[in-house]
Amino acid sequence: MKRRITLSWLLMAIICLPMFAQMQDPVRFKTEWKNLSANEAEIIFTGTMDQGWHVYSTDLQEGGPTSATFNIDKIEGAELVGKLTPVGKEIKQMDPIFDMEVKFFEGTAKFSQKVKLTGGNYLVTGYLEYGACNDQNCLPPTSVDFSYKGTAAGAASTTSADAKAAEETATDQPVETADSATVAAPQTLQEATDYWKPVIKELSSYGSNEEQESHSWIYIFFTGLVGGLLALFTPCVWPIIPMTVSFFLKRTKDKKKGIRDAWTYGASIVVIYVALGLAITLIFGASALNALSTNAIFNILFFLMLVVFAASFFGAFEITLPSKWSNAVDSKAEATTGLLSIFLMAFTLSLVSFSCTGPIIGFLLVEVSTTGSVVAPAIGMLGFAIALALPFTLFAMFPSWLKSMPKSGGWMNVIKVVLGFLELAFALKFLSVADLAYGWRLLDRETFLALWIVIFALLGMYLLGKIKFPHDDDNNKVGVGRFFLALISLAFAVYMIPGLWGAPLKAVSAFAPPMQTQDFNLYKNEVHAKFTDFDAGMEYARQNNKPVMIDFTGYGCVNCRKMELAVWTDPKVSQLLNDDYVLITLYVDEKTKLPEPIKVTENGTERTLRTIGDKWSYLQRSKFGANAQPFYVLLDNEGMPLNKSYSYDEDIAKYVDFLQTGLKNYKK
Repeated sequence: MKRRITLSWLLMAIICLPMFAQMQDPVRFKTEWKNLSANEAEIIFTGTMDQGWHVYSTDLQEGGPTSATFNIDKIEGAELVGKLTPVGKEIKQMDPIFDMEVKFFEGTAKFSQKVKLTGGNYLVTGYLEYGACNDQNCLPPTSVDFSYKGTAAGAASTTSADAKAAEETATDQPVETADSATVAAPQTLQEATDYWKPVIKELSSYGSNEEQESHSWIYIFFTGLVGGLLALFTPCVWPIIPMTVSFFLKRTKDKKKGIRDAWTYGASIVVIYVALGLAITLIFGASALNALSTNAIFNILFFLMLVVFAASFFGAFEITLPSKWSNAVDSKAEATTGLLSIFLMAFTLSLVSFSCTGPIIGFLLVEVSTTGSVVAPAIGMLGFAIALALPFTLFAMFPSWLKSMPKSGGWMNVIKVVLGFLELAFALKFLSVADLAYGWRLLDRETFLALWIVIFALLGMYLLGKIKFPHDDDNNKVGVGRFFLALISLAFAVYMIPGLWGAPLKAVSAFAPPMQTQDFNLYKNEVHAKFTDFDAGMEYARQNNKPVMIDFTGYGCVNCRKMELAVWTDPKVSQLLNDDYVLITLYVDEKTKLPEPIKVTENGTERTLRTIGDKWSYLQRSKFGANAQPFYVLLDNEGMPLNKSYSYDEDIAKYVDFLQTGLKNYKK
């Protein structure tokens, strides 16, 4: 099936990440089999939504995780005709940022899939997968199972009697699963076992565990501020500063008015970029879409996007907006007066400088993708805009500073190339997430580190003038600043070399693949899970009379990697985990298919778990009432908690106390 990836859909992916643990059920779908003729039928899906919620149609992106998709598990005696089709009135809405039209349903969503019956007995089983969103968040992809069987008349028979007989034969009831040779019967979790018994109340009795956001608002603001400062020193922005400031000071004899106009210009830049961040939030919302953060398509898209940005900074090409946009805004600014003209001038700057600021903004939005905060894009853009706008106001207030302002030159190209190397390095992180989630094993830890070593070594050589790109100045000398930056880059490359043999490398623990992907490891002070299956690990712990630590993690979980390499490698922690506990690590984003689907009921709704990650995610939700990672919980041999849960906190003393308290309670 072909897939269309759009930049607007990419931004939705950037915003949509894990945030909520509670289970919601704002959309309720029912399925219906309708015979159209003796040899043609359609499966109709009708969903009713709570107020404020909506379901995207397949026109948003075919096959995307939040647009409805039709999936077949088994089909006999029938063939699909065409694709899943939205039925009824859809709401059309223009994306004002990228001029893209999106379509979705509100109130009621209806989809239809036509089926051709080839004659004789037929069997069609599968599921509709959809995602529901409101203005605040999105829910994980939800499946609506269907199963229909019956007997259709032969293709040659098209009489009304045959059609009526076929319609009477078809049934809306689930397919009988007694004949396992004909139909793969979904298995059912044995929830009678003590291991799967919910312990939410017992866990809360030990006290609450405050979960920390992966990125605080201050961190996001600071990241945006750094991005804005970097953009400021690029060839697209720096040369504009003296021209713009001189224009404001010369356009009027009143110096105070000139300074006021410059302040207005800077404030307009802030408004424009913050509006961009708010628009992204209002259009797409924040999301609890845990699967999206490890979805192969979107992580590969992020990887390719950053590689393209890096190539742009290396001088291969420029990413620019259509020139007619900036020309139109510029001419409008000249034709107007007052505050509007100043605002339009600021808007022109935003358009003209896009070739340099666009990759930085894109990288910033990818960076905030690890937070579920609704206002994260706006906060990041606020920091970016303040850094970008500050020089225009400061130089207007102190025009004498313009004389000491560094002249434009090759040093700005150096900054662009350095950014290109950094974006190339971070691009590998997203490829790694997809690689881990789907078990491709293309980018194991030593491969990842080898690429990073080469990238930062090449960056150091570039800073020393040993490598040149097309837009570099041949006469650009290596100054003291470049020398020290080269020293840092080369030292960082050397620092990572021991990681090829298993050294923990705490400085890159948030980015590198987990240690278990390392094929050659000489480092001994490490913690490895004894089990990756919950029931098997619990049974082993019972037989050996040991307590259990459950580690709910994810291949795309940055903070999980930090905890493993910054906390678990501590001698006290590693000794406790290796000697005193049975460590069971469960990956909630594991994409390996289960041998058979598992039927579960959540909030009165029957759901089907199809992957190992689905199963462990359900365990975390149903037994412990949480779905954030990392999530650590200590259990006795009966599956009962021994202490409050623990999430992301790199305080080793706290973690040791967490483990020792669990041991103390186990021995009581």
